[in-house]
Amino acid sequence: MPTGTLYLIPVPLGDSPLEMILPQGVRDIAAKLDSFIVEHPKTARAFLKQIATHTPLQELKLTVLDEHTPESELHALLEPLRSGKDVGLISEAGCPAVADPGSNLVRLAHQQGIRVTPLVGPSSILLALMTSGLSGQRFAFHGYLPVDKTERKSKLQAIEQAARSHDETQIFIETPYRNRQMMEAIMESCGAETSLCVATDVSLATEMILTKRVAEWKKQLPEIDKRPTVFLLHAPGLSKKSKPR
Repeated sequence: MPTGTLYLIPVPLGDSPLEMILPQGVRDIAAKLDSFIVEHPKTARAFLKQIATHTPLQELKLTVLDEHTPESELHALLEPLRSGKDVGLISEAGCPAVADPGSNLVRLAHQQGIRVTPLVGPSSILLALMTSGLSGQRFAFHGYLPVDKTERKSKLQAIEQAARSHDETQIFIETPYRNRQMMEAIMESCGAETSLCVATDVSLATEMILTKRVAEWKKQLPEIDKRPTVFLLHAPGLSKKSKPR
C-alpha cells in the first residue's frame, strides 16, 4: 500500500490576513485534510477555522508534537501515513521543522519512505535575512543563545568572529521577554562597527526591520520587549594588511 503524504503547512507569524501570507493553493490543500500533527492544539484550531476545513472542526484529529514529545512516540505519529492517509504538520508559527520540533518527525518520515511535501509560507528567519541587507550568500542560524550572561557573551563573541572570518551572517533568536537583555548583551559584547539587524513582528502590521552598526544602536535601543524578534549579525572582515600571514 502506498504511504500518505506528510504536508508541511506554514501558518502566519501573527494576526496577518491569510490572503497576504498563504497562497490559495496552500489553503486548499490544508482544508482537505482531516488529520494534523500540531505543536499547540488551541492555536492550530484557530488557524484551521480560518481556512475553513472541509471536515467540521470538532471532528478533526489533532495529535501533539512539541519539544516535550519523546522520540519513542514519533513512530506512532507516522502510523496514519504508513496506512496511506495524508497528514498535515503545523508549527506554532511560521514554517514547520525550522527552529521547530517537527524536524525530527520529518527525518523519520524520510527514513520510512514517506513522502514529505513542503508548502509555501512565511519564515521569519528568511524574511529577516532578505530584508537585512546583510550577506545572503553565507549565513548560519544558531537558534537560542545561552541564557547565562558569561556564556552568552562568549557565544556572541564567537559568532561575531565567525561572521568576520567567513563573511557569514549570523542569525539567532531570543524569548521575547528577554529581548532587552539580548540587546544589552550585544552592545556589551560586539564591536562598534559590527552590523546588527533587528527584525521584529515580521510580516505583521507592527513590523520593524532595521540594520545599523552597533555604535548606532547604542545611541537608542529599539522598543522590542515581548515582541517576537530575529537578530542578524555581520562583522566587517579583516583587511589585507591586518590578515595574519
